[in-house]
Amino acid sequence: MAVPAHIKTHPVADELAQLLFEGADRERVHGAWRRLVSGKEFAYRPGLPPEERTALSYERLRLLNDAAGDPVELAADPYRLAGLHEWTGPVDGGLTTLASIHYNLFLGSVLDHDDGRDRDLSAFTSLRRTGTFLCTELEHGNDVASMETVAVFDRTTGGFHLTTPTPGARKFMPNTSLTGGPKTAVVAAHLVVDGEDQGTFLFLTPLSDENGHLPGVRVRPLPQRTGTPVDHCLTSFDRVWLPREALLEAEHGRLGADGTLTSTLGNRRKRLLRSINRVTMGKLCMSAGTLGMSRAALTIAVRYAHSRLLSGPKAGERVPLAAHRSHHGRLLHALATAYAMTFLHRSLVSRFAAHADEERGEDRAEVEREVAVAKGWITWQARAITTECRERCGAQGLFPANGLADLPLNIEGGITAEGDNLVIWVKAASEMVFGHQGVRAGESGDPEGRELTELPFLRDLLAETERIWQDRARTALREGPSGDPVGRWNVTSEAALEMVSAHARLQAADAFLAAAARARNPRAGFLMRSLCRLFLLRQLGEHTGDLLAEGRLTPDHVRALPKAVDTVVAELAPHLMTLVDAFDLPAEVLSGIPIASGGSVGGDEVEWEETGVRAGVVVAGSR
Repeated sequence: MAVPAHIKTHPVADELAQLLFEGADRERVHGAWRRLVSGKEFAYRPGLPPEERTALSYERLRLLNDAAGDPVELAADPYRLAGLHEWTGPVDGGLTTLASIHYNLFLGSVLDHDDGRDRDLSAFTSLRRTGTFLCTELEHGNDVASMETVAVFDRTTGGFHLTTPTPGARKFMPNTSLTGGPKTAVVAAHLVVDGEDQGTFLFLTPLSDENGHLPGVRVRPLPQRTGTPVDHCLTSFDRVWLPREALLEAEHGRLGADGTLTSTLGNRRKRLLRSINRVTMGKLCMSAGTLGMSRAALTIAVRYAHSRLLSGPKAGERVPLAAHRSHHGRLLHALATAYAMTFLHRSLVSRFAAHADEERGEDRAEVEREVAVAKGWITWQARAITTECRERCGAQGLFPANGLADLPLNIEGGITAEGDNLVIWVKAASEMVFGHQGVRAGESGDPEGRELTELPFLRDLLAETERIWQDRARTALREGPSGDPVGRWNVTSEAALEMVSAHARLQAADAFLAAAARARNPRAGFLMRSLCRLFLLRQLGEHTGDLLAEGRLTPDHVRALPKAVDTVVAELAPHLMTLVDAFDLPAEVLSGIPIASGGSVGGDEVEWEETGVRAGVVVAGSR
């Protein structure tokens, strides 16, 4: 197999990159997007007001569409769709949002229904019309089952009247302005036939044309939010008539000419979940975007740590920031987490793809729960990593030109989008208290004679941590106040959420260990195992008391833990650059970021700023 031109020549970094980026499938999944963000059209644009930055994201969406190949195939390919978000996330947060909505939520939803591929989709695949997705409402966010928007079946015309019945039912916060050209939405609404609610379905709804918004469509821009701007709006409908073919149908509901609904699903909640099925892929997309941001932030911070010099212990001596344990130790912990996040995400995209065409049975439901748990953990870790990297670059990290300042703000959007993290973890926790079987007491073995350097031992300790918190949650639920469901869950939720947290980290560790076992280069294998060891040691630190009490650790283990962490950090410190080189950020991107290319804002970059030479990975505040 020919080696793609962009792959580095350093054998260890090459091997790590192959492990991180899908191996033999690397070019198909990542190649087009990596080349796209290297182009001058994605250059840093300082000083743009919010309206122009939003318009620029739409312009870039068209460039992305040109690079996508067949947009229909893209919308149906979880690997490429996630890869898109990984590479656009660091360079344009607004573009990442628009692409996620257009390709996944809009186009994907149309394709997932009966006649999706038989419809004329050319207006959307060519981006003559941009697709958007209207589900959540002003007063109904995570509780979308309570949405109020209705589509009333009209027997006279055979069509529907789409109506927003109350101010709280206005759709919040889709990109429905006139920026970017004409738009069409997939709108979630209750199908009402002869006064009877048949459940939530999706309706293909044109919103605007070249002359403005269509009759009955009411759009009000929302105030600017944090992060890269997107044209978020409140949107409502005043008896907007839709033709019969606007209803997106599938096995969960088909409407006969006489108004009779046939469905393979027995209740309205299941019909809702089937209608908004694309939200699960959306969770993978949100996670992917924040993964890309984390890896970009680490690459910038590590490069800066090696080029930024400060006074050494001897007069006249200068040493790099990276020489100090207090500095490189923090970056290494973040790197270990970023690798774990990436491998967890890869494993879940594969599992999701394997079950994508199945009915929502037990296996599919478990995959959806694992995706939701991972989305919460990955996006929360991404915020912590990008904040750490920004701080480690000091005042230089505050300048958007250096690619770090606004990454945490963009990640906030991922934390909330496609299900607020805490809410989806609470749902997962309620299912897992009794519906998930973790490691049981005794399976992890006698700790005597075990070393903290042993990866299987460390992995089993993390599994035991999950078991401890599950047992506590079960006990709390059984002993909670009877006749008070809210009270019972209140005394259970803290332990249940700790169980979910431990579960997410265990799944990441298992994915990391599996990837390390695939390493062929001995040095790359050593780095992978060491980085995984550091990740596991870090996860166990806060749980040593519980593990000691349960007899899973000895007092000597607890006393040895700080030294074990310091030892692996010392082993990895000389390899910081190799570990971030494997993230494979394009040279064109890095060369334009002052602190990633040996410079600083306020130094020689005056000429750069005046001449408009590329300043790559920057997102909000300038894009």
